[in-house]
Amino acid sequence: MIRRNAALIVLYDNNHRMLLQHRDNNAPWLPNSWAFFGGGIEYGESAEEAVRRETLEELNYHLHSPKLVLEQNFKSENHCGTKYVFVEKYNSSQTINLQEGQNFGWFLLSETLKLKIVEHDREVLEQIAGKF
Repeated sequence: MIRRNAALIVLYDNNHRMLLQHRDNNAPWLPNSWAFFGGGIEYGESAEEAVRRETLEELNYHLHSPKLVLEQNFKSENHCGTKYVFVEKYNSSQTINLQEGQNFGWFLLSETLKLKIVEHDREVLEQIAGKF
């Protein structure tokens, strides 16, 4: 099993909707699922540096002051590690330009119940409810 820590961002808007990524059908991990934006922490990189880099790579969006709200250990078929979850209010003066995945969407927590989301991400959604 490969150990890899990850840093994830939950952008939220004025209506407390969260931004999620609809992963590509041919993604090697969790194809056609809804997930957080973010990814693996590279060697020598802090969790905050990683979440800033990943957000820029995946959304062409510059984070201002991401707040760490949760550290969660996870385990899947091939990976395990610690997930660092950050939140930040979306700055509407910046445009989101999707660079990875087939789409994105804004969802209330109640709306995510209908989505195909990996279980450990669903647990994160439940744990961060009310933190923004």
